[in-house]
Amino acid sequence: MASYNRIILVGNLTRDPQLSYLPSQTPVCEFGIATNERWRDKDGNNHEDVCFIDCKLFGRGAEVFCQYMTKGRPVLVEGKLKLDQWTSQDGEKKSKHRVFVENFTFLGGQGGGGPGGGGQGESNYAPRSQPATGRGGAPAGRGASPAGRGSVGGASSAPARNTYAPPAEAEPSYEEESFNTGPREEPPF
Repeated sequence: MASYNRIILVGNLTRDPQLSYLPSQTPVCEFGIATNERWRDKDGNNHEDVCFIDCKLFGRGAEVFCQYMTKGRPVLVEGKLKLDQWTSQDGEKKSKHRVFVENFTFLGGQGGGGPGGGGQGESNYAPRSQPATGRGGAPAGRGASPAGRGSVGGASSAPARNTYAPPAEAEPSYEEESFNTGPREEPPF
């Protein structure tokens, strides 16, 4: 029977990522993510279940991730669940399941206000380019609507929402930037 191993997680970093290098000089980034599940039971009581997941990332993406991510920041990671095995300094064999990250996406917002994070974050990450604009100067994609939808002659009677206006100062942002680590070396274990 065929098998499939693919993990997609969205959560907040539980600690600052740690960058190290293998003897082959391959960068390795280790970090943790917390995911939250909230629900209300039949009696109306709120509950929350938090899951902590350790992750590893190899290659150039490891350096990029460690440079721009800090504890509390939200991120989407995609990879494979694998058993990481090693021998401790005292000779004891150890193992742990980890997500070996293949792709990640920086999500907007500053974590920090407890589980779940929130707010708008700032970073030194420079975006690749300005968003492409659609009709009327609004960005194409999110928040832009084609002219004529719900209006007569392309003019809308409703106030404009979600319109793009460049910041007064060019404030760099990493909101929803993706990074695909591409072909990578297999971990040495």
